[in-house]
Amino acid sequence: MSSGGEEPAQSGGQGGADRPGDPAGRPRAGEPAGAPVWQSSRPGSIYDYIRVASFSLGPDGRIDQWSERAAQMLGIPARYALGKDPVEAFVPGELRDTGHRKVSEILDGREWTGLVPYRREADGATDGLAEIYVMPSRNEDGERAAVCLVVDVRALRGIETDLAASQAVFGQSPIGFTLFGTDLKLLRVNERFATVFGGPASKYRGCGPHDFLPRTEAERMTAALRRVLDTGEPVAEMQLIGLPGGEGDRRRWSVSLYRLHGASGRPIGVAALAADVTGRRRAEREAANARRNLALLNEAGARIGNSLDLETTARTLLDVAVPQFCDLASVDLYQGLLAGDEAPRGMSDGSAELRRVAFASAVSDAPLATAPGATPGPVAVGAVHRYPFNSPCAGALRTGHAQIIPGRESDDGGPEFGAVVQSTLAVPMVARDTVVGLVQFSRTKGSEPFGERDTALAVELAARAAVCIDNARLYRREHERALILQRSLLPPGDPEAAGLDIACRYLPGTTATEVGGDWFDVIELPGHRTALVVGDVMGRGLRAAVAMGELRTAVRTLALLDLEPAEVLSALDEIARGLGGDGEGRSTARGARGRSGAPEGAEPGRSARTADLSEVYLATCVYAVYDPITRRCTFANAGHLPPVLVEDGEDALLLDVPPGMPLGVGGEPFEEIEVELPDGALLALYTDGLVESRDHPLDEGLQAFRRALSGADRPLEDACDHVLSAMDTSHGEDDIALLMARVQGLPKDAVGDWNLAPEPRSVARARELARDQLTDWGLQGLVDTTELLVSELVTNALRHGHGEIRLRLLLDRTLVCEVWDADLAQPRRRRARDTDEGGRGLQLVGLLSEGWGSRRTPRGKTVWFELALPDGESPAVDPAEALLSMF
Repeated sequence: MSSGGEEPAQSGGQGGADRPGDPAGRPRAGEPAGAPVWQSSRPGSIYDYIRVASFSLGPDGRIDQWSERAAQMLGIPARYALGKDPVEAFVPGELRDTGHRKVSEILDGREWTGLVPYRREADGATDGLAEIYVMPSRNEDGERAAVCLVVDVRALRGIETDLAASQAVFGQSPIGFTLFGTDLKLLRVNERFATVFGGPASKYRGCGPHDFLPRTEAERMTAALRRVLDTGEPVAEMQLIGLPGGEGDRRRWSVSLYRLHGASGRPIGVAALAADVTGRRRAEREAANARRNLALLNEAGARIGNSLDLETTARTLLDVAVPQFCDLASVDLYQGLLAGDEAPRGMSDGSAELRRVAFASAVSDAPLATAPGATPGPVAVGAVHRYPFNSPCAGALRTGHAQIIPGRESDDGGPEFGAVVQSTLAVPMVARDTVVGLVQFSRTKGSEPFGERDTALAVELAARAAVCIDNARLYRREHERALILQRSLLPPGDPEAAGLDIACRYLPGTTATEVGGDWFDVIELPGHRTALVVGDVMGRGLRAAVAMGELRTAVRTLALLDLEPAEVLSALDEIARGLGGDGEGRSTARGARGRSGAPEGAEPGRSARTADLSEVYLATCVYAVYDPITRRCTFANAGHLPPVLVEDGEDALLLDVPPGMPLGVGGEPFEEIEVELPDGALLALYTDGLVESRDHPLDEGLQAFRRALSGADRPLEDACDHVLSAMDTSHGEDDIALLMARVQGLPKDAVGDWNLAPEPRSVARARELARDQLTDWGLQGLVDTTELLVSELVTNALRHGHGEIRLRLLLDRTLVCEVWDADLAQPRRRRARDTDEGGRGLQLVGLLSEGWGSRRTPRGKTVWFELALPDGESPAVDPAEALLSMF
């Protein structure tokens, strides 16, 4: 019986079959606690690791008993050992004298413990070292004998080494190490484990997971321990969270579990390795946040700014931020800046009006009040609002620095804000040192609050978007100005002309600016004639548009002088040559030119600059004047594509108009031709952008244009749209201008034409003819004024002119009266003095008419005036009052 009431276990022994007490080894009822208990030791005891053998010596010093364990350990069966002298049998020859002496001492009654080398075979070399404990004894006759216990030193040294290693692991391991027993109680922990979980190591012995972990985590740990103990499958890096020692900061541990086995293979517990990974987890989270932030910035750089539309840019910013960075966000821009003001009132203190241009949310489709101190209630997209001066948002706008606005449990910022939003970042949008608006990024409750890294990222996102939004704002402003310029340079959408139905289209080559160098114009001339103009300035964009505007203004000015088409182009060519470059460019443009086109003797750099500026003002133009009375149209061309004429039932025809040189080249006269246009004919003037592109040559484009015009018996506006749809107008290489006119002509009954003899009585005859014609037209309200003015013009023709006089009345949208004579001298209006008897005729014409003027004719001049037709609302000018006003 072993000390403490336990019997040393034998290899392969039966556990607990014969012992009193219950199977678990607990005392029976009624037995005193601590009473000796007969039982078998559990497998895995020390005797599984250290094999102890025994034998005994008789009084003669020979072996008289040999245990089976001795046979196993020493490799000598009992039949070879019994009756032998142990010294002679197992001790090498050189040590036998010492061996005999020690055996004699033992038989004399002395105990002895020592190391004894032994060999397994006779005459063999020493192959073992045993520690022998020899205890003197007596046999039944009282003779001296000895009992010997033998332990293999090698096994003993291995156990010592293992114990030292185990102690080193527990004591020196840099990670927490502990051993749970089969009852899931801690048997042993090292100091590192105690450091990780807090407290001294002795505190944890005999404790379970619930003693050092929160309940939820302890249950997870217990379940894992039980699973490892039952299945033997290890658990690697199980994450546990707790508050060690009552600290305020949560800690995160990584625990790995594996089952331990004894020498017999029976599980004896679970080992646990625990490491504090709070810092590593924080670093991983920061690295993940950094990667996320970098990905967001990359996405922002790739997506924000791809559009020059302001609202699209703002929405793209929110698409990048929600939900990757925040849960809801909005963009507000200063209303004044959007309207074109450079510095709206209140912008410096953040109290100016803002307009919400974009909103995005991952939690709600409806806008929320995203910050305290804002306008009460949600702000819808497109709504104009302002932030109070003391609000955090106004402070961010005022200072230009981002502010973190924590959420509130109260409803100060609106019920939605108090219930949903946890934290808001108010980030001013700063572009070119100017705050243009505010972005609000908000995270809902349950999300991680904003930190310093988040603030830096939000500032970067807002800054990128601010530059793009400011670019979009500037582009919108410049685009609107360009459109204003373009519209101011083109005629109204529905120009009117006597005897013509007009339809026109303009398509810019660059949608970025929507301005270019192509232009068309419809100019009303005296006598109900109409000038049709189409031109194309070489180049594109704003410079070409400016050049076009200058040339168009010059064309209108020249046209109102009532010059012939060829004269108009000649004067326009001189103007175009003077427009290019600075003063030096203008002077050298008129000088002699070498083969390269540069002025001779000019400096190379200056010549290059002058040539570049002059090239911008090179232009082509076709100028046509249509007379609805004669149905004849006079054309002159300056390097432009020929007009196209379509008569009823005929194919479209390119008119053979002499092309001439482009405007700005100079040195060549322009020719003109006159073409009769029958009623119903269609005339088309256009620019090369309509018929020429990289995809097809000019000839193919002209053929396609003629096919599109042929059979154009549909309404003129529809015919214009049909042409554009049939042609390739989406190439974006050049501007496109198209001017189409359908000829109607003035009916014969709308014209009164008479020849008068150069004699005084022709004045009365002219008044009579005018009165009768106006009566036939039903214009009795204009009879008095017309008689008076006709009398003045015919009188001037008799007094200052010579030859036959011609009187013509034209009725269309206005009444026009023309008096023709053979004198070339142009009348000049002057202010008569009170004492003058004459000189008031033209002054009277100017007072009573809507307009008057004179123009040269091939055989003299024509003086005309124009009267508005009665509309029943505006009273006619009283001739008597007009006469009295001159005195």
